[in-house]
Amino acid sequence: MTTLNIIADGIHFITHLNDYLNVWMQEYGNWLYGILFLIIFVETGLVVMPLLPGDSLLFAAGALAANPANNFSIYILIPLLICAALLGDNTNYFIGSKIGVRIFNLKWRLLKKEYLDRTHEFYEKHGGKALIMARFVPIIRTFAPFAAGLGTMTYRKFIGYCIAGAVLWVVSISVAGYLLGQHPWVKNNFEKVVLGIILVSLLPVIWQFVKSKFSGKEKKSIIDA
Repeated sequence: MTTLNIIADGIHFITHLNDYLNVWMQEYGNWLYGILFLIIFVETGLVVMPLLPGDSLLFAAGALAANPANNFSIYILIPLLICAALLGDNTNYFIGSKIGVRIFNLKWRLLKKEYLDRTHEFYEKHGGKALIMARFVPIIRTFAPFAAGLGTMTYRKFIGYCIAGAVLWVVSISVAGYLLGQHPWVKNNFEKVVLGIILVSLLPVIWQFVKSKFSGKEKKSIIDA
């Protein structure tokens, strides 16, 4: 399978999450809770997997729970995924504190120092609340707890922001999917909705990238500090 095929399959998966979740619901039943738990945990807990579709997955899962025929409870889904996000963040924090920048010597394709540098800049600008804000930004949310574990933040301070961010992220997007996902327009244009969610969530990253390109200032990598 070529790289282009992998990318195409990935885009199709993300933009048709509702279809995939419905199929998984039919095939695996209540095991779907565990599958979603694992995906959220991996995205937030493993620094080498920053490109999983967290936001759109939460929205699609909420929409799935809104359909009574699915027997899929939002009241089980939300606390379960909050736990997944918390466990992921804590895993990532301790990976950062124990292994630190040495993990970047592995030179994995998806593990780029620039991601960590941007996360560090995010911390410098927003302080502790960056952990909450980072929850809503793909890639940044994966590297935020890792960067905190490198020494940016004590665990006592980290855990408070971690809990607040996980609760706000999971509840807000899952409930949005639950309330809007069964609307006829949303169901018929789910691909556009997902692309809209991705675009909105990436705006801070795009803005920071454009700003850094036009600022004319060289940012020192915290890896090289």
